[in-house]
Amino acid sequence: MEATLETVEVATGPDPRAAVIWLHGLGADGHDFEPIVPALGLPRAPAIRFVFPHAPLQPVTLNGGAVMRAWYDIYDLDGVRRPDEIGLRASQNHVERLIAREQARGVAPGRLVLAGFSQGGAIALQTGLRYPERLAGIMGLSTYLPLAHSLESEASMANRAVPIFLAHGVYDPLIPLARARSARDRLREVGYAPEWREYPMEHAVCPEEIHDIAAWLGRALQLTG
Repeated sequence: MEATLETVEVATGPDPRAAVIWLHGLGADGHDFEPIVPALGLPRAPAIRFVFPHAPLQPVTLNGGAVMRAWYDIYDLDGVRRPDEIGLRASQNHVERLIAREQARGVAPGRLVLAGFSQGGAIALQTGLRYPERLAGIMGLSTYLPLAHSLESEASMANRAVPIFLAHGVYDPLIPLARARSARDRLREVGYAPEWREYPMEHAVCPEEIHDIAAWLGRALQLTG
């Protein structure tokens, strides 16, 4: 059995009974979004455990085969970036094991949010929409919908009404806004109701977005503090 991914963890208070598993983008690591926890300004109670896993090290074809932390390989086919399906599903399994670990630590799936930025956001959507138990929410930042063609047949009924937050930069040069809007539209086509936000930024996170993320997390996790 494969080992659980190494993680960076930050708790907003003692004895967390809710969790956010937050996946970084290509080439980053679990420390990348660690500073966002205090910036969100969430209440100390109920406590939330933020789990920031490190993606496996692997060569990335799009980047000349350079080895870096990546959730899956990316190919450039006729000028179009294509994700490696085998790698996508392997990372989905990694995240499912992290969810199981949170369950063992007392956090039920219904008190857990899957979140991610860019490549990490793609894995959050890939995993969350197919996860067999209801989650508290799914958040995809500056990302797209992987394996969109198989979503309808693979989607979990348990998460058909899961809260989804999607946000994107209008000037994103890496993942064009049109691709993100296409993900939003595909989700709507198959019956989801994602909350959608656009910001005047590139491939990044901005203060207004952090404010909106905090508000959405408060609703998804039913925070009252």
